[in-house]
Amino acid sequence: MRTLKGKTIFITGASRGIGRAIALRCARDGANIVIAAKTAEAHPKLEGTIHSVAAEVEADGGRALPLQLDIREDAAVEAAARQTAQTFGGIDVLVNNASAISLTGTLATPMKRYDLMQTINTRGTYACSQACLPYLLKAENPHILTLSPPPNLDPKWFAPHVAYTIAKYGMSMCTLGMAREFAAQGVAVNSLWPRTTIATAAVAVFFPESIQASRKPDIMADAAYAILTRDSRKTTGNFFIDEEVLREAGVTDLEQYAVTPGGRLHTDIFLG
Repeated sequence: MRTLKGKTIFITGASRGIGRAIALRCARDGANIVIAAKTAEAHPKLEGTIHSVAAEVEADGGRALPLQLDIREDAAVEAAARQTAQTFGGIDVLVNNASAISLTGTLATPMKRYDLMQTINTRGTYACSQACLPYLLKAENPHILTLSPPPNLDPKWFAPHVAYTIAKYGMSMCTLGMAREFAAQGVAVNSLWPRTTIATAAVAVFFPESIQASRKPDIMADAAYAILTRDSRKTTGNFFIDEEVLREAGVTDLEQYAVTPGGRLHTDIFLG
């Protein structure tokens, strides 16, 4: 069975939430974890920094490289990929987790917010993939995993928050195109999305009523791990759903991930 021992995992937005959970799951295998995020100092309202997660990664048996990174800065992204390869000898996995959200309609979305979502979500995913690919192409079992939904052109997913949908589907388009582009070279490019809302800071802000009806970030971390340990040449171009991945991996107890065991779960947006 494949493990991530000794593999180098570059994770954007890894200072909290799902990114942190993926970092800690991979660390338990003895992986090298790059915690690439903007938060280097404690935030008054948000838990976690690149340094606090680095300490957790090392406590769990991994090696950590905390990098303060704004993925909107091209030169900084390229430098981070280069520093990762210099530190650990290469890059085996990129997890495009960083994302900005604003569930607002057209008239309620300032262009500054529109640009933020586009530059972090779509452009950031593209930039990080582009910067890491030269190293991934040299890896034994290379993966790019992007946290974005399966594309669906039903207008109901656009009308309430068209700017956010464009930005998230842009990430999914990166998966669709790059999976085909790099299939012959053996680079797996996939997306992962949750069936239910996940108890993260974003959900606390935009769906506070959903926190108790959500699952913990661990479900996404376990699903990501199951994908990243597959053969990259046989696992590409997929839009995975977390619980489906885990069921295929033999996990039968999904109740362990519920914030409120036995409670009703809220389906995440872009599904259903």
